[in-house]
Formats: sequence, structure tokens, C-alpha cells
Amino acid sequence: AKPSGDKLSAEETVQLLHNLNDPSHVEFDPTISQFWDTPLLRAKLPASFQKYVLTPYINWAKGVHIHMNGVLTPKLWLIDTLFPYLLDPMHGHTWNSYYYHHIKHHHVEGNGGEDLSTTMYYDRDSVPDFLCYVGRFVFFIWFELPLYFFRKGQFKYGAKCAFWEIGNYVALYMMYNYVNARATTFVFILPLTVMRLGLMVGNWGQHAFVDPADPDSDYLSSITLIDVPSNRFSFNDGYHTSHHLNPRRHWRDHPVAFLKQKDRYAKEDALVFRNVDYIFITVNLLRKNYEYLAKCLIPIGDQVNWTMEERVEMLRRRTRKFPKPSKKTA
Repeated sequence: AKPSGDKLSAEETVQLLHNLNDPSHVEFDPTISQFWDTPLLRAKLPASFQKYVLTPYINWAKGVHIHMNGVLTPKLWLIDTLFPYLLDPMHGHTWNSYYYHHIKHHHVEGNGGEDLSTTMYYDRDSVPDFLCYVGRFVFFIWFELPLYFFRKGQFKYGAKCAFWEIGNYVALYMMYNYVNARATTFVFILPLTVMRLGLMVGNWGQHAFVDPADPDSDYLSSITLIDVPSNRFSFNDGYHTSHHLNPRRHWRDHPVAFLKQKDRYAKEDALVFRNVDYIFITVNLLRKNYEYLAKCLIPIGDQVNWTMEERVEMLRRRTRKFPKPSKKTA
């Protein structure tokens, strides 16, 4: 082991992250809490609590949690299937909206021209454009997303998407009018409102900087954030480029994937920021505070030789709206 204070090499860091993520390795660190790492829990909690509560829970959880295609093992398929319908509305999601919009739509289109949540056709430092962007999603996504699937010939997805979205609204209406209006407002309607607004504010920041040279490139249409709270509390959401490069990559694997591909990121002129979260990227863009964002940029590749003014100009250039393609006439 290296003496404390000595920095690990890139290769050593990658290996350490692999070990921490490998359940079969002695250094595996299970994720018990978003707030505290496991070594800290073991150092702070009483020995009796660890023996009779923490350790038994870890051993049980390692036997039922999985990485992909659900949360629980196949033997618990019924719970795995049902619990999103109970918990999603309390977290601000309508039934199956994440699946149909994020997985079957957003990651297929990748912020391209046919992505209903694309930022391409807006100036990302314009308040009016931002309000139009958010308003379109909040008020019309229930109609536009099924229509997108129908237009693509994916009638099954279109019908299911419309059924679950409208069905959720009908359920909210019934609970508000015939069960308890106050409880429905605070348990379901307010979370839905906050989540929809938050998702659009976040997506605006995630895809604010799109390089006109190659807008279809995941490296040039999304960004990476390091040393930000969202990486701890939102499952490494800051590694958004990594997420788009491989949407099925487990959230714990994003940092190691980024380190292993950092030379490719530099070659592709990708953008990496630190100490600024997506919400504050959006806020600073709407304030046109490019100087602050340029200071948060970690220059990689050719960016290392740029002046601060050149960084500002590059960021400003990559927030300009794209012209909408003219419709083909017969």
C-alpha cells in the first residue's frame, strides 16, 4: 500500500475502482447509503449495531440486489414489477414515463433533431427560449410522445405510453376529487410538478453545449461533471457523456469508464466541468455568465492551451440554436 498522502497513478486508480465495484473482491464497498460510505459507517456505528443490524443487512442485500434489468433477483420478480407503480408517483414520475421517454425515446434520438427534449433548436442562454422549452414539455409531452411513437410506426409503444400517462392523470383527478384533495396535492401533484421542472432544468444543462461541427456526437452534445454533489446523491449523474455512450452502464462504473477513456474524451474535444452542477449551469447560462462557467471548465486536449477568452467564446458558440430543417415538399 502507498503511504498516506501519496497520489495514485491513473492505472492504480482504475484498479482500485474496479475492486470497489467487484462484489467478489475483498475490497468491494457495497452502497449502503447515499450520505455515508461504508467504511465511515463501520468506523462510527457501535459494534453491536454493526453485528446485529448492519452486517446482516449487507449480507441479505447482496443476495437480492442486482445491477441490471431490474433491482431485485428473479425470485422477487413480483415485488420488482409492482413497486415502481407505488413509488414512482410519490417521486414525481407518472407511470412508466421514465421508461418510454428516457430509454425508448431520449437515448434513441440522443438530443438530435427528433428528440422531443432536444436543446438544439433553442438558444441555451435565452430566458424566453428556456420558458418555451419547459412549457412545451410540461403541457404537451403527454400528447407528443405517443405521437412520436405512432409516427415511427411503433404503435405498441405509442398506445402503452398514452395509456399510462393519461391513466396516471385520471388517477390523480379521482384521488383529488373523491379521496383527499390536500393529500393528493402534497403527495402526488407537487412532486410531479417539481420533478418535471427539475428534469427540464437538468436536461437543459446536460445538453446545453452542442458543437455544430458534429451535433450527433455524444462527446460533443453532452458534458461531464466531477466533484459535484449530484454524483453522490443522483447516482453519478454528472457523468452524462458516459451515460450516453453506454446507457446500460451501471452508475458505479461511470468514473472508471471516464478514467479509462480520458484520452478519447480529450481527442474528441469533450467538455468536463468541476464544482458546478447542472442546475447552476442552467442558471449561469440564463444569466449569460460564461466567465464563471469557463472557470469551472477543466481543459483537456487542445483546450489546455486556450486563453480564458477563447474558452468563453467556445462555450458561447456551442449554445447557439440550430436552424430547423425545412420540411420536404412532394
